[in-house]
Parts: sequence; C-alpha cells; structure tokens
Amino acid sequence: MLLELFLLISASCCIGESKRGNVLLIIADDAGFETEVYNNSVVHTPHLRSLAQRSLVFSNAFTSVSSCSPSRSAILTGLPQHQNGMYGLHQGVHHFDSFDGVQSLPLLLRQANVHTGIIGKKHVGPGSVYPFDFAYTEENNSVLQVGRNITRIKLLVRKFFKTHGEKAFERRQKKEENEDDAKGEERPFFLYVAFHDTHRCGHSQPQYGAFCEKFGNGEMGMGRIPDWTPEYYTPEQVKVPPFVPDTPVARADLAAQYTTVSRLDQGIGLVLQELRDAGYENDTLVIYSSDNGIPFPNGRTNLYRSGTAEPMLVSSPEHRGRWGDTSQAYVSLLDITPTILDWFSIPYPSYSLPGGPAAPVHLTGRSLLPAMATEPRSWHTVYGSQSLHEVTMYYPTRSVHQGPYHLLHNLHYRMPFPVDQDLYVSPTFQDLLNRTQLSEPTHWFKSLQQYYYRARWELFDCRADPLESRNLASDPSYGAVLESLRQSLQKWQWDTGDPWVCGPDYVLEDKLEPHCRPLYNGL
Repeated sequence: MLLELFLLISASCCIGESKRGNVLLIIADDAGFETEVYNNSVVHTPHLRSLAQRSLVFSNAFTSVSSCSPSRSAILTGLPQHQNGMYGLHQGVHHFDSFDGVQSLPLLLRQANVHTGIIGKKHVGPGSVYPFDFAYTEENNSVLQVGRNITRIKLLVRKFFKTHGEKAFERRQKKEENEDDAKGEERPFFLYVAFHDTHRCGHSQPQYGAFCEKFGNGEMGMGRIPDWTPEYYTPEQVKVPPFVPDTPVARADLAAQYTTVSRLDQGIGLVLQELRDAGYENDTLVIYSSDNGIPFPNGRTNLYRSGTAEPMLVSSPEHRGRWGDTSQAYVSLLDITPTILDWFSIPYPSYSLPGGPAAPVHLTGRSLLPAMATEPRSWHTVYGSQSLHEVTMYYPTRSVHQGPYHLLHNLHYRMPFPVDQDLYVSPTFQDLLNRTQLSEPTHWFKSLQQYYYRARWELFDCRADPLESRNLASDPSYGAVLESLRQSLQKWQWDTGDPWVCGPDYVLEDKLEPHCRPLYNGL
C-alpha cells in the first residue's frame, strides 16, 4: 500500500516536470444530445455538466461517418473511412480492416514514446495498425464488462495509472543512475476510454433490455454494478428528438436509453475522479464525444444531421480562459487526431498508401487547440463519407456541411436505404413498421417510403429547415449554392483518395493520371 502511494506521488511529481501533458479521450457509443450540457433537463448528467464547466463546448461537431467501426477508425487515424480502408464494421462476417500502411494515432504516439492505453470498445483493426501498450477491450474481455460495467472500468483506469506510475518510477531510477540517459525523461500518456453505453443490445443481449439498461441493476439475474445507482425515467418525461416518431413505444425506448445515459455519466465521473486521484487533472487534455448518431430512425447510419451531429467537450488545462464557453465553429471527429498530435507536438509523417494517390497522405482535419484560445471565424465546413455499416448495407453517400447548407450525394439512390439489425428489432422501428402496414398515423416527420428512397442530390438549408425535410437541389434559386458545394465536396474526395469520387455515372481510371471516364449509363 505504501509502495502504491509512493508511486502515485512520484507519478504526480514527475508529470508536473514533463514538457508534454497527457490526453484522456472518452468516446461514448451511439450517444447524442440527451445530456444537461445540451439543454436536456430531464436526464441527469451531473458529471458531464461538471466537465462542461471546465471545457469548451462545441455546438456544431460532426462525425465524418455514421457507423461504429468506420467512425472509430476515423477518430484514431484522422482519415475518412474511404481513405483508411475501414469501409464498414470490423467484427464477425463484416470483417473490414484499415489498410496495413495507415499511420494511426496510437502507432504514432507509440513511436513518439507516449504510453498508450485503451479500455472498452475497440472495434477496429488490424492490431498492427492500432497498437496499444495497455488494452482491455472486447478482444480480450467481455464488452459488457469493459464497456458498461463502470466499476470494472474505474478499476482498469486505476490499473492503467498505477502501471504508468510504476514505469515512471523505473525510468526515474534509471535516470538517477545515468544522468545522460535521455530515455529517463517522463513519458506522457494517451488513455482512450471507449464506453459501450448507450448502444442498443436488443439484437445481441435482449435479456438485458433494449439498451442493456437492466445490466448490473441488481435485479434477479441482472448482476450488480457496485458503483452504479440506476436512474429510471418514464415515457412521459422524455424529450423526443424531432426526428424520432413521438409514440408511446418510442418514448418507452427513449426512457430506456436515458437510463444508460445516466450510467455513462456516472462512469465518466468515476474515470475523471481516477484522473484527479492520480494527480493528472491539471496537465491532461480531456476530450469527450461519441462515434455516431443515436440508434433511432433517421439517426445512426444516416449522413443527415440527425445521424452525424455529435456532442463534443474539450477541456484543456492550458486554455482556461474559454472554460464554460460554447463554440459555434464547425468541427469534425476527423479533428481529434490532429488535435492530439498538436498537443504532443508530434508531426504527421509523409507517406503514401498502396493503390492510393501518388501524393502523400495528409490530414484534412485541423487541430482544435487554436479554438481553445479564440473563437475561429472561418471554421464553417465539414465533410462526411459513408459506404457501408453491416456488410449487406451498401449505400455509399458523401456529404458536406457548409454554414447553414448541407449537401448529400447518394450514389446508389435507386436502391432502398438499408436498415441495420439493431435498429430493425428495436421497439421504435417495429412500431413504425406496424403502423405503416396498418395505415395508422406514424407520428413521424416522413414516411418509410421517403426514408427508403432518396434523391441522388439532397440540399438542405438547416437554418430554415433543421429537420432537413425540404430538398432544395432542384430549386433553380439554389443552383449556385448547389454547384459550389458539389465542387467543394468533389475536391475533398480527390484530396482524400476517395475510390467513389467518379460514381455513379463515371468510372475512376487512375493508372496513369487519375480522371473519371463516362459510363453513359443514363444516370
């Protein structure tokens, strides 16, 4: 016990002497704006609210892809899914991986002598591209235990800090023995905590409820999570997002989701307390966000705003002047890798990917650290790229948000939009199907027919039409806006080596000089 205390004190002292701080990245699973931070006063999230008081809160943060593995690959590489190769889900029959040559964030941090750790849902591969020094994930544990059992997560975070302290103590001893040993300097750390809440589990573990809201609640057969005080909500209490059907079934579904939001919040509180107890709070950059939209109709797997808008809190101990402020800058999860590299003063390497453009790979995201000092005036554009979710869900879409306008390019627009297994078995979607079949009111802002079948180009003015229900692409008065956004989107696709850049009416020929050749297919 005395040794552990000494190690913690040593780690705390040494970190203070370090030239580089640390990073704690917290990513929720399918989480949205159901928190007090984003004006939902129903669900109790005191720990996120407390973190927000020490953070810059972003109001216009977006994922670049509304699917779990592709999004997590984009977070950990800074490259969109079509560039890093993680086109769809990683696990099981889906079996997508990033390209072997991708220089990921954990790989670059390891090379720069940063101690890396991951706890929770990894959901990316291969391991050679995403190596971590300390790893407790679904690859070697139950995802319920490392992703939803907040007591287990707390203890693993404590174990990581203890391991980090022990390594720091060993290096300090070596430094004392050899004053000229540069490796004796204190290593900073990067800890990635990836909660599995608030993902649905009706498809995989239905015994625990639609959102695993019963897991660990102490009821018969559910187990008990010691640090969790379950909070329950009634269907009448919930605030139904505008893009979700307002029905009794959907409200009950949301109430279950709220319970897991509360568990997520309590888990975040435990993680941050461990950070404080280990003495790292005042020199650690903390980032909180989620991977994609909530798992409801028009949410996850869609590049609509309802499927891509994300919560994002960034707490920098070096930028306290903006703590508690809100930023209107348009930012992306593609910005996380460049932000963390900037924090550690690590340059992005020059390299090319096999089969990609001859030009070196470069990050199209930006560091968020300048926004921590002053509000950016020109950050108003973010891009999106989706190809698959499950392996059978091929519906490639590209998008660009620019100020109030949002343009989507649905390449396979003649196909019906696919529905994933998790959503299909959900109470909300089953209720929507049943109501549609019985010709009963769905209390949804669109019909299933409109949801399944989409125009090739969809242009929305989100300021006047936040639900994105009125397509302006065929309106001549928006012709200049449409063309400008199309050019901006296509340029980003070329810059990021998008294999789909010419589809669906042209084919990419890139053997000599990349260009699009016409197919004359009537599209």
